[in-house]
Amino acid sequence: MEEEPPLAEPRSQRFVLWLHGLGDSGRANEPVAGYAFAGARWAFPTAPTAPVTCNRGMLMPSWFDIHDTPITSKSVRGEADVLRAVERVHAMIDQEISAGTRPEDVFVFGLSQGCALSIASVLLYPRALGGCAVFSGFLPFGASFTSRVTAEAKKTPVLWVHGRADFLVPIEAGKDGTKFLQGRLGMSCEFKVYDGLGHELAPYELQYCERWAAGGGGGSNHDQGTRSVDRGVPRSRRSCSCGFGFLSRS
Repeated sequence: MEEEPPLAEPRSQRFVLWLHGLGDSGRANEPVAGYAFAGARWAFPTAPTAPVTCNRGMLMPSWFDIHDTPITSKSVRGEADVLRAVERVHAMIDQEISAGTRPEDVFVFGLSQGCALSIASVLLYPRALGGCAVFSGFLPFGASFTSRVTAEAKKTPVLWVHGRADFLVPIEAGKDGTKFLQGRLGMSCEFKVYDGLGHELAPYELQYCERWAAGGGGGSNHDQGTRSVDRGVPRSRRSCSCGFGFLSRS
């Protein structure tokens, strides 16, 4: 009788998969790991190079096509393109879990276009994960997407962080996204708003994300509909990643 292969030993260490924004790269985002989740293992994949409609067909790293900007809830959605990107993310998650990481120790984070892909990937994954934190993002699908979301996926808690001064992905896109997650899907989703923050990522956002996860946001029930607002964002704090499209790195 053929023996079953031994099961992988569980890893207790957290694993964070970070998905960058349009036109960026995984390597350029690696400094993000220095601001929060000390001791976690991070992965920073780079999107494939593809023509992007909103940037006049220019070739650049892109998880899926973006048709127009600013991005709102009424923007064109190329869902087939998004689903292909989701398959790539699922393969990364599957590989990590097969290596012994517990699903509850897997976190998927993303910025801008990477936010959109993070949300789609978590909602379509067949198991509940530790958490999903998204920054300056949007939903890359319509209401018809609801039927694809599994009951297990709905257990994954979400932190949605958005700046009130974001003109590329206006805050209304964040409000609509959290309404969909909370109201349509019944998920645990906190909406964190920073006045004065544009389409960028700053260290204090990551530090808040770590407190959110430590306080029960990642891996346990969090009060649905929670919305907190910080006023007077310290503009002297350095952003640690670029945003999207033609925005320059800061």
